[in-house]
Amino acid sequence: MSDTQHFYAVAERTIETFPEPFLGSARAVVLQVVDWPPRDILEEMQIDDPRDLTGLYDGIPMTEKSFADPAPFPDTVWLFREPILDEWRARGNVELDDLIAHVTVHEFAHHFGWSDDDIAAIDQWWE
Repeated sequence: MSDTQHFYAVAERTIETFPEPFLGSARAVVLQVVDWPPRDILEEMQIDDPRDLTGLYDGIPMTEKSFADPAPFPDTVWLFREPILDEWRARGNVELDDLIAHVTVHEFAHHFGWSDDDIAAIDQWWE
């Protein structure tokens, strides 16, 4: 099953595996699962092919937050269902739930203040 509810369920199970103190902060992030990245996000990120964006963290990383300066919008992790399904089909060597969990962890790592370079240094997924 690969509908939106399945993606939510896998992502929520993944989040629940985060250790404290990460779990508490992760539970405060809004999780959105939609079929495709919104056009305005693609344009802002200068991405031509929507299949190139499987997920996105939209917010202020914890390492940059100030309680004296509250964020105007809630932190949000986006999972883009069709690009994830496209990557899963193209790879052919990973379980769908593992890929959904991987994208979830990757985007939450940005929430915790990790850069793409930080994540790549320990994440062997893409090799």
